[in-house]
Amino acid sequence: MDRAPRPHDLLHLAPDAPPFGDAPTWVAAALARAPFVVVRRAPRIGDSIAVGVRGITRGERFGTWIDPRRIDALLTPEDLRTRAPDPTRAALPAFALLRAVAPIIDAAGLDWGPTGSAGFELPSAMPTITPASDLDIVVRAPTPLPRADAATLLDALSLAARKEGTRIDVQIETPEAAFSLAEFARTDLRVMLRHADGPRLVTDPWAAA
Repeated sequence: MDRAPRPHDLLHLAPDAPPFGDAPTWVAAALARAPFVVVRRAPRIGDSIAVGVRGITRGERFGTWIDPRRIDALLTPEDLRTRAPDPTRAALPAFALLRAVAPIIDAAGLDWGPTGSAGFELPSAMPTITPASDLDIVVRAPTPLPRADAATLLDALSLAARKEGTRIDVQIETPEAAFSLAEFARTDLRVMLRHADGPRLVTDPWAAA
């Protein structure tokens, strides 16, 4: 890997990667179907990376740590923004919304990409999006984003989501932490900053990070 993995990155496991010894029974089957894990926002343990395994149901989520030597590829949300889903699934609301928001976020000059169910299905080809799925997006903001610009972006994305009959959840990522675009855009008060060391309420997410 050329750089350290960040939260929301997808890591493809090497074919000879050993199983997770402390995992529930469903984990082995999930990784056999799609050998991807998602980087979690949690402290690293030595060189090991905090990751999560995704199963079929919402209740099948397993958090653990992985040795970087078990990884043979890294995909960022930005890598996935131009990937197309299977044509038979492209009309699902979340995927339709992904296409609709691309020019909106691009026009704001921000780096971004899909996460969550869409971000998992695009590289794995596993049908994780449902007709009721939200679209999860991460937007990179290494420098402060004015609240007025955040509000304008939120309004445009929310309108697109209503047109597609679904919802959008946007996380703004600073270099060290993340927070909700909706929360930041709609208040002059503190926002909940998600940091590897735990959540905290802050006024300026960039200064706090």
